[in-house]
Amino acid sequence: MTTKKITWKSMILILNCYKSENPLEESKEHVLKQGSFQRLCLSDISNSSSTQAIEDISVSFAGSKLHAFTLEELKEATHGFSWSSMLGEGGFGPVYKGFVDDKVRQGLKAQTVAVKCLDLDGLQGHREWLAEIIFLGQLRHHHLVKLIGYCCEDEHRLLVYEYMPRGSLESQLFRRYAAAMPWSTRMKIALGAAKGLAFLHEADKPVIYRDFKASNILLDSDYTAKLSDFGLAKDGPEGEETHVTTRVMGTHGYAAPEYIMTGHLTTKSDVYSYGVVLLELLTGRRVVDKSLESKRGKSLVEWARPMLRDQKKLDRIIDRRLEGQFPMKGALKVAMLAFKCLSHHPNPRPCMSDVVKVLEPLQDFDDVFVGPFVYVAVNENGDKVSAI
Repeated sequence: MTTKKITWKSMILILNCYKSENPLEESKEHVLKQGSFQRLCLSDISNSSSTQAIEDISVSFAGSKLHAFTLEELKEATHGFSWSSMLGEGGFGPVYKGFVDDKVRQGLKAQTVAVKCLDLDGLQGHREWLAEIIFLGQLRHHHLVKLIGYCCEDEHRLLVYEYMPRGSLESQLFRRYAAAMPWSTRMKIALGAAKGLAFLHEADKPVIYRDFKASNILLDSDYTAKLSDFGLAKDGPEGEETHVTTRVMGTHGYAAPEYIMTGHLTTKSDVYSYGVVLLELLTGRRVVDKSLESKRGKSLVEWARPMLRDQKKLDRIIDRRLEGQFPMKGALKVAMLAFKCLSHHPNPRPCMSDVVKVLEPLQDFDDVFVGPFVYVAVNENGDKVSAI
């Protein structure tokens, strides 16, 4: 039996069926699961890079909650894509801070936004832009960044997201000359990110994130974690299939070993990447740390994994900047969880729903701290000053 490909215009009916009356709340995380409507997969679209597909996109999303912005509207929102509005630049292009309201589009909520301009030097850039719209245009969850709209005008490809004031986990966790991120904040972020992945994995049509890393976890003002950047996401295996075979892509240090070796992608590939981020939260070190002295190179995983199950060695890897302000029992549980996620073979790795179950009780820790609280501040001369 052959499967009929879905064109852009046929997406109208699908997206019209997806309407939510209530705002997103964490207590209602599963109300908007994909199972409540027929989610369109990226593979369903024929000729996704064709001119006709690009021309039809505004029509295709006419019934959804996404806004089709004009380039002029986004220029105005970002002060002409000015340097002062730039938040940063990634592999897909620069990201600007902007502001939109009902003056830009009737009925549009007044809000600060992040506008990402994709670099379309090659076909891959266009497909990543398209993937973001297909996934985030249909998926809604408290721990996924919200896609507000897009722009497809001439050669320009832009995406408009909710603004995340604290930036990425990477920028917050590895900040220099700043107080260490508290243990409780790290656990809140770990749980939020785990819930986001679990939501993707447990859908009727599972989604493999494929690029889970600290820089793709964005934080709001309360340090609520939200997954962003779905350009490399893939629809998971269906039916009797056990994996998806694809070209190896992602970020060095985060990709699962079996994926690197075979190109076989499963949800357990994401679990491994999650384990790497959990290890970064535990140690306060980057996935590739030049300061590590290891015979196997400067890999954080190769350096830390052998010590994760040994309580006597845990103090060697725990982030020293915490100054003992963490519960030992909780830290041991997190270390063991990271060890399981980082298994060299996919089968022993836990599913993300089990990861959530392990982390939830660790949010309200009542264990004794290991050491006294030491606050580290920086004076006007840039010198560190400690006070107990």
